[in-house]
Amino acid sequence: MKVLVLGSGAREHAIVAGLIRDPQVDAVIAAPGNPGIALMCDTRPVEATDPAAVTALAHDLDADLVVIGPEAPLVAGVADALREASLPVFGPSGAAAVLEGSKAFAKEIMAAAGVPTAEAVAAADETDAADALDRFGAPYVVKADGLAAGKGVVVTEDRDAALAHVRSCLSVADRVVIEDYLDGPEVSLFVLCDGVTAVPLEPAQDFKRIGDGDTGPNTGGMGAYSPLPWAPPGLVEEIVTTVAQPVVDEMARRGTPFAGLLYCGLALTARGLRVVEFNVRFGDPETQSVLARLETPLSTALMAAATGTLAELPSLQWSSDASVTVVMAAAGYPEAPVTGAPITGLTEAAAQDGVMVLHAGTTASGTAGQLATSGGRVLSVVANAPTLAEARERAYAAAALISFDGQQQRSDIAAAAAAGQITIPSTTD
Repeated sequence: MKVLVLGSGAREHAIVAGLIRDPQVDAVIAAPGNPGIALMCDTRPVEATDPAAVTALAHDLDADLVVIGPEAPLVAGVADALREASLPVFGPSGAAAVLEGSKAFAKEIMAAAGVPTAEAVAAADETDAADALDRFGAPYVVKADGLAAGKGVVVTEDRDAALAHVRSCLSVADRVVIEDYLDGPEVSLFVLCDGVTAVPLEPAQDFKRIGDGDTGPNTGGMGAYSPLPWAPPGLVEEIVTTVAQPVVDEMARRGTPFAGLLYCGLALTARGLRVVEFNVRFGDPETQSVLARLETPLSTALMAAATGTLAELPSLQWSSDASVTVVMAAAGYPEAPVTGAPITGLTEAAAQDGVMVLHAGTTASGTAGQLATSGGRVLSVVANAPTLAEARERAYAAAALISFDGQQQRSDIAAAAAAGQITIPSTTD
């Protein structure tokens, strides 16, 4: 099988790594890829949001499967063009991708499907938004309605800061979403979908804020781990039954079947399970740890979703190891990342037992073999080990071997889980 992977981040690097070790895959090509991906497979230049260009490339390569990593090409309808050209593609249609492209649309789908979520108001002006903020009270939750690369959400006790984000959102979109705050630990669950059937992967937890102890602004994600030793029995089955499958059914009922990856971001609150958000692709950085534990050939699962045969897919097999991902970010991230800083220690870190170093914001510099920072989140250091504590130790030891000016990383990824300190609020209804 020949697989084309569209994208250039650490998520796509993790997908490529999973496909490379898949015995059913003969070749992987990434477009456009990144310097780390280029060490593993061939890469090709392409404008990822150009449906015609991506389709032409897939035809030229004679690809058996196209895997779309980022959200922007999905919303742009790249998957539609590939399907129209009779090419198997893992990724939802442009119409189905609106689940991520519009927070307000996602709320509408959840309401129609009876999916539990936070109460919300889609406000078209600052006055309505301010009224919603006062109605829900602090902590204030303000979400950009469109794509925001994981950084469109502000959660704050400061009403003025919440209103400032409202104004920022309304300056680029017709509406902004104000939500009631959800307490309790968050869970990320990836669900493979083929328009009819929903098959879950293993759950993970990510860390959105830049600083230890969940301080500072939201980011695209500063780390993740899987599995969740504190998760209650039956959690995955409950999420599929009450969230994923009803959404798949509702999308099909509307004539826009969802085929691809449904990311369910949830909170386990005192009022029960609630949806925080949906994405329509693998989430970063959870993908890094989840796929590092998958033992079933990745191509088998993705092809089943692409061809409508998930109901025939054997049960997915998983490593019993834990996996921890630590993101190394550039100075100034997330507000104004500083780029161009030389990176050292990559070879030494990647040589550590049970460790992968996945690239996101890197570029080749003028010196032969030298890499430099080129984005906000620069690298993901992923480590597997028999226990969560050991995986943390391996990940941070490897990250300590890597250096670039101004680097940022959290020191508490998976720490509370490894120490048995995560609790779920008592359910009241």
